[in-house]
Amino acid sequence: MIGQLIRFGIAGGLSSVVYSLVYLPLTHFFFQGARAVLAVPFAFAVAVTVGFFLHSKWSFKDHGTRDQGVVQHAKFVVVQGSGLALNAAVTWVGTALLHFPPWVPLIPAIFLAAIVTFFLNRLWVFG
Repeated sequence: MIGQLIRFGIAGGLSSVVYSLVYLPLTHFFFQGARAVLAVPFAFAVAVTVGFFLHSKWSFKDHGTRDQGVVQHAKFVVVQGSGLALNAAVTWVGTALLHFPPWVPLIPAIFLAAIVTFFLNRLWVFG
């Protein structure tokens, strides 16, 4: 499990960079202030696409079974949906309620989503 956690951290770090590269320009040019939460779904969609390939081919490559077809993809989307909801909630609280700059909620949002999605992916998606 330690190897998976390390690989998950690296792949998740890359996905987080991709997320940030989409999220930050959107919050700068289109969704300023309290509207920053509107950038979350766009950034998440891109990061989830990258993340699926990284996690399925590398992070959890030797763990569990692989469902052929749409079952595993659907499970992955559900898990990432929970990460999206968590990320959006943290972003909304940070920008709309606490009036932080849009980059501030990235730190707790990415950290919390990584923990939740690691265990859900390990136990349910790639288990």
